[in-house]
Amino acid sequence: MNDNVSEKRFMVQYFPPVPAVENMGVKGSRFYALIIGVNHYQDESIPDLDNPTKDAERLYNILTTKYVFDTANTIFIRDARRADIIDALDHLAKIVSPSDNVLIFYAGHGWWDREANIGYWLPADARKESKADWFSNSRLVDYLRAVRSKHTLLIADACFTGAIFKTRSAFDDAPRAIAKLYELPSRKAMTSGTLTEVPDHSAFMKYLCERLEQNQKKYLSSEQLFSSFRLAVINNSDAIPQYGEIRNVGDEGGDFIFIRRNP
Repeated sequence: MNDNVSEKRFMVQYFPPVPAVENMGVKGSRFYALIIGVNHYQDESIPDLDNPTKDAERLYNILTTKYVFDTANTIFIRDARRADIIDALDHLAKIVSPSDNVLIFYAGHGWWDREANIGYWLPADARKESKADWFSNSRLVDYLRAVRSKHTLLIADACFTGAIFKTRSAFDDAPRAIAKLYELPSRKAMTSGTLTEVPDHSAFMKYLCERLEQNQKKYLSSEQLFSSFRLAVINNSDAIPQYGEIRNVGDEGGDFIFIRRNP
């Protein structure tokens, strides 16, 4: 008898199933939004703007009609004063639960203090010669820590907004299932530019709103949204929009998911 031995090796790859988004607790969570647009400034030395409130209203209408943002959970403030912004963020910090999702949008003037390395939003009652009523990015970050959401997305169309986060490439990661992105907490931001002035007529808002309106997917991550209009903004303006994780507020690699309403 010959002692012949035959050996075959097989490699078995197992890919655990990714649960559907519906099973990740989405149905039990709420979507909140704080939308702020500032056109008019009380200090005559700060020039008024034409479009932030109009852009904010357009975004409000898109979110509340096409996506699962109920009007009862959506705060829209025109020409917000500093106290209005603080009151709204205090309100969110009290009512938002760890299973909820929060979108914060600001359009209006901003300012970058190069020496102090601090960025600011300029509310309607800001004064050019005093920062007493300016709203600093560092103060905003403190509130983002206090709002205990599962996912928070900041969208800002203002001068010098790029300083709030450490940017990363929006295109390096391999595609991941939406449900997996929803499972992990996130604190993301997308802004209309880096530390440069942003024009009143915003290509950033034009294409962001167009992509949200045209989207036919049931689930759309903020990263997918950003990548869908980034080049259009660059090709049609002097702005370079930015996307990344907000620093030191608990991002764990997930993403904010926009969910379309059923037709």
